Amino acid sequence: MFVLGMFCMLVSANLSASDDVSKHKSCPHCGMDRGQFAHSRMLVVYDDGTEVGLCSLHCAAIDLAINIDKTPKIIYVGDFNTKKLIDAEQAFWVIGGNKPGVMTKRAKWAFEKKADAEAFIVKEGGTIANFDQAIKASYEDIYTDTKMIHERRKMKRMQMEKKN
Repeated sequence: MFVLGMFCMLVSANLSASDDVSKHKSCPHCGMDRGQFAHSRMLVVYDDGTEVGLCSLHCAAIDLAINIDKTPKIIYVGDFNTKKLIDAEQAFWVIGGNKPGVMTKRAKWAFEKKADAEAFIVKEGGTIANFDQAIKASYEDIYTDTKMIHERRKMKRMQMEKKN
């Protein structure tokens, strides 16, 4: 019975991962299109059966903090190259580098293969990390990233008002 339960849980998680963009079209925290940001999107499946689709590690960190009483069962992230969802805790993360991040000044990208992360670092810079280091960096960056996002959105609103 345990084996069957584990199999059903894995099948359910894989089904969630395969159709996550159609189920969660936009990020609930920032409104960004998750299909457009498939290379950075995340899917958090909580132990109570709920799941949330997010655009980036920045928004995933916010969701994990807001839902402090829920325990994540599995956290998926889009592989930077293939856009396929992979286990975020098994991924090879790259922090920093020249490529602008999603919702953050200091980028955090995930790769299924270590060789892909290393190739990215050669081209774009950054340092290799594990999930704990990447999520910690995201929490450290939330203040400056949120301030940056507020300023960008304020500028966009002002530009829209000038056009009208």
